[in-house]
Amino acid sequence: MGFLRKMRAAFHDDWCGKCQSQMAETGRQLYMLPVTVDHYTPHRDADFFIGNMRKVSVKAEIPTGFYACGAISYRCPECGHRMVKLSVFLPVRDQELPEDVICFENGEMDAFLWQ
Repeated sequence: MGFLRKMRAAFHDDWCGKCQSQMAETGRQLYMLPVTVDHYTPHRDADFFIGNMRKVSVKAEIPTGFYACGAISYRCPECGHRMVKLSVFLPVRDQELPEDVICFENGEMDAFLWQ
């Protein structure tokens, strides 16, 4: 049983990296990134996202040619571990063209998301 949980956690963003249990989603929010088409470069630093993400209610609020970022926060019901997954994408018509996925597991995004 423990081996299967570790395998699932390795391949699923929503499984706890500490105890390998499935995490519960605690919130979702959509943001705009003030970065235009072909100018996004991958970032692993939470400060980049904290300084640049602008909260929006719907994709229609994001100007054409700008990137979006979906933030999903998770909490493990077993051990209490928290994680935030950011999905950077370019909204084009009715599609989301994925660019990057970043997971923050050390509380880097907590203060920003809960303000």
